[in-house]
Amino acid sequence: MSAPAPLYDLMLLLNPEADEAVRSGVLNDVRKAITDGGGELVGDQDWGERPTAYPIDHRGSAQYHLYQFHGPTSMLPQLDRMLRISDGVMRYRVVRLAPGTPPPPDQRPARRPEGEPVAPAASA
Repeated sequence: MSAPAPLYDLMLLLNPEADEAVRSGVLNDVRKAITDGGGELVGDQDWGERPTAYPIDHRGSAQYHLYQFHGPTSMLPQLDRMLRISDGVMRYRVVRLAPGTPPPPDQRPARRPEGEPVAPAASA
């Protein structure tokens, strides 16, 4: 009996100034690379635009996207090469998760209900 394929996290930081077509093209290419490489997509979360801890390519924010997938390790070099040469990708990281790792938290940006006023900032 063979061991199940490992579970991976892929965190993508996309350039928020890139055209929507470029960003969605990268996301589609990632999905295709995972499924064509013998992997199975388990999770796909768009975390929205968020500030980065430090400027990357003179940009202070990025469009964050998290994929979770099962797949053979032989697929990772092709995925790495594709992401390295793709326009619109600022940073990416693939991490193999240990068995029993809890699922990622829901980090989607919160949306205000329509018509609700923005709360004033607290003064210090």
